[in-house]
Amino acid sequence: MLQPRLTTVEPLPKRKLRLVYETGEIKVFDVTPYVDGDWYGELNDESYFRNVHLIDGGSGIEWAHGQDIAPHELYELSKAIIQ
Repeated sequence: MLQPRLTTVEPLPKRKLRLVYETGEIKVFDVTPYVDGDWYGELNDESYFRNVHLIDGGSGIEWAHGQDIAPHELYELSKAIIQ
């Protein structure tokens, strides 16, 4: 199943991301398990982490040096926010 497209990504404290989908769903994704190692370790830098942005068309997210998280992981492993 394809996940809906993202419309917004917002960095939150403690390496979390607030994700808003085209369906109106709002979810929070914890990036903490991804920040080990050389490739993702840069996400430990708070100012770098806060510069996350949407990939064109809302298919995913990425950071300036190419770090990204698979769209299906973002959708399936995030926690829904009840409004």
